[in-house]
Amino acid sequence: MLRFLCGASAALLLVLAGFFAWKGMARREVSPLPPPPAAVETPGDETAPPPPPAADARTKEQRRFDRADRDKDGRITLNELYEPRRKAFARLDTNGDGRLSFEEWAVRTREKFQGADANRDGALNRTEYATTAPRARPPARQKGCAC
Repeated sequence: MLRFLCGASAALLLVLAGFFAWKGMARREVSPLPPPPAAVETPGDETAPPPPPAADARTKEQRRFDRADRDKDGRITLNELYEPRRKAFARLDTNGDGRLSFEEWAVRTREKFQGADANRDGALNRTEYATTAPRARPPARQKGCAC
């Protein structure tokens, strides 16, 4: 009996959902948009602002390609992609043995921790930890803009 009641209530709910969906799809009258407002001229203000500076014609992807293409031949070789990583590795490899130990890799973290630990107790409290937050970079200034 319980199965019969569940089946009947499910069928009733499906019919009800179909009815609401059917009524919800009825066409509604869309009123036309009002006309745009007329341009207002301000008396006495005849100086127009200067035109915006011309944008760089290169896309973001073109600039990214140009940064990777070190020898500017229009092709990116594997060595050109490796070069920044080699430099970063060389900065971390302090003893120059060509291997990167955990101590060499973690030196920047250790220096940052020691610089932030003002009371030298070996632990950072909230105010000390707040000093380790990365500094926000100022937005890049565009060429030709005196803003």
